[in-house]
Amino acid sequence: MKKILINILITLVYVFVYYYIFIPPINLTSPEFYAFMVTTLIVYGLLDLGLTTVVSLQKRRMPKFKFNTLLLVPIVILAIVVVNFVSSPIFNSKAYANRIVIDETGDFSRDIEQVDFKKVPLLDKESSQKLGDRVMGEMSDFVSQYYVSDLYTQINYRDEIVRVTPLEYADIIKYIANRKDGIKGYILVNSVDGSSKIVRHEKGMRYVPSAMFNEDMLRHLRFKFPTEVFGTYSFEIDDEGNPFFIVPTIRYSLVGLRKDISGVIVLDPVSGEATKYEVGEIPNWIDHVYEADLIISQTDDWGIYKGGFWNSVFAQKNVVNTTDGYNYLAMDNDIYLYTGITSIQSDESNLGFILSNMRTKETVFYSAPGAEEYSAMASAEGQVQEMKYNSTFPLLINLNGRPTYLVSLKDAAGLVKKYAFIDVQDYQKVTVTDSSLGIEKSAENYLNSYSLENGDVALEKNIKIMKINPVLIDGNTVYYIEDENKNRYSASIQIGKNILPFMTSGETYKISYVEGEVSTIKTLEKVK
Repeated sequence: MKKILINILITLVYVFVYYYIFIPPINLTSPEFYAFMVTTLIVYGLLDLGLTTVVSLQKRRMPKFKFNTLLLVPIVILAIVVVNFVSSPIFNSKAYANRIVIDETGDFSRDIEQVDFKKVPLLDKESSQKLGDRVMGEMSDFVSQYYVSDLYTQINYRDEIVRVTPLEYADIIKYIANRKDGIKGYILVNSVDGSSKIVRHEKGMRYVPSAMFNEDMLRHLRFKFPTEVFGTYSFEIDDEGNPFFIVPTIRYSLVGLRKDISGVIVLDPVSGEATKYEVGEIPNWIDHVYEADLIISQTDDWGIYKGGFWNSVFAQKNVVNTTDGYNYLAMDNDIYLYTGITSIQSDESNLGFILSNMRTKETVFYSAPGAEEYSAMASAEGQVQEMKYNSTFPLLINLNGRPTYLVSLKDAAGLVKKYAFIDVQDYQKVTVTDSSLGIEKSAENYLNSYSLENGDVALEKNIKIMKINPVLIDGNTVYYIEDENKNRYSASIQIGKNILPFMTSGETYKISYVEGEVSTIKTLEKVK
């Protein structure tokens, strides 16, 4: 009996250490809980098996079979596998498809306002990180004690689009040295103009992810909410600039299936106070409740299983899924996730796209057949291929009533060098402009290059080239041409990057053009 009590005591020590280090939720739907439970059964079972073997050897006889908790391990695992299989999409496809409600009546020109370039987040997360690191390097009193977290949450703050991220303790020594005062600042980067700064606070943040022991943010919350399953946390600030960690709480069906959000826990990292809000009660200043990966996963289930499981495998009628990337748009004081919707066959074209509110999960599908995002990115990069710039993932904007991709082209150092506008429905319509000229000038160049969309009439004829001169205008190459009848034309490099540079006097081309004092060529084709 004494040895059994020792086994129980050792197991309880293991339980305490495991729970304190890994802080699993006490929740029967959480896979983390079952990992905790199974390893506990294994520890006790091994101790018990060892005890039985030792006693048998001391009595010099074969150990007798008796019940051991190790026998429960395969039973628990098998039960989870069987129950989850019965609840899989094979038998419950509608439940998976209905994880998200998508309004399919969206009208782009009606619902999405004309772009306001003062509210377009031109800087992506990577560029924001570089600016934040630069600001941090200028703060001599901070740089040796803290490092910059890579969260960089994009939010609406006082009608501006910004990214915010906290500072973290550099190591355990820095934590011990500074824990009394906490971390007295966070970094704010304006996503439109690139201005960045450290916002200092008189009272420091004590409950942060890099803190130790009971001041570790998630451990602090676990002791307050032992049964909640925590999602991926974000960092936000309220309208007064006060910092908070936003931790979504997860709801599963059975064990780890059909993940969804039940609410959020809002933690004040200064005082340690935490408040749980259910979905539908979340304050409006919070922008990120639903994780991007969760929305995309639920949208994929909607697109794949809405016609049933077997349709998704065989006929695949109307089966769609999301494209590989996503971005964020700021509208109506909320942050929306944008991603394309494409055929399951991945044919490099989109059927349309969704916009999903990151706070409420209200999601609308907009039918807009056109280029898949990575095709548009490749088209923009192709305009400056000799410079080897890399494109950011596109922002989707309403430019003159048309869905248009906007990307930034960055050099090897991550600095934005050019802006590119690409027509969603025709990714060959692309204009690249130096970023130094500003985003509005870039948009003007794009609209001027494709003014045919505004009602101009295109004429066609054959012309014989007599003179051709390339001129660099606002970062774009324009070719000025004179034909045998002294008529003059202009042609943007975008309409024929593999033709215009190789034109020579005496060649004949079939062109479509918009008439003017200097006519604008829209298309051209060499006449053999």
